[in-house]
Amino acid sequence: MKLLPVVAATLSAALICSSAFAADGAKLYAEKTCAACHGKDGKKTLMPDYPKIAGQNVKYIEKQMLDIKNGVRANGNSAAMKGVMVIVSEAEIKDIAEYLSKLKP
Repeated sequence: MKLLPVVAATLSAALICSSAFAADGAKLYAEKTCAACHGKDGKKTLMPDYPKIAGQNVKYIEKQMLDIKNGVRANGNSAAMKGVMVIVSEAEIKDIAEYLSKLKP
């Protein structure tokens, strides 16, 4: 039964790591001015046609942000985000996406 403590420690580390990403994501969401357009909780947007992003799928959020950052997506309101995406790294995109995916829609 030596395996049980290892499994418990691994699960604990994963939970702590997940919480750290969420905290970093929340901090980045505020610092990178995401809340200015998408709202403090990702639900109340500045303009009616801006997307509500709370609770979205993590991979979807990541892809949209990366596509805007890299110029792959240039439709709709992506031009408004293009200026912000220059200050967001790919690692930060992952943290923000993880945070947003955990919010209640």
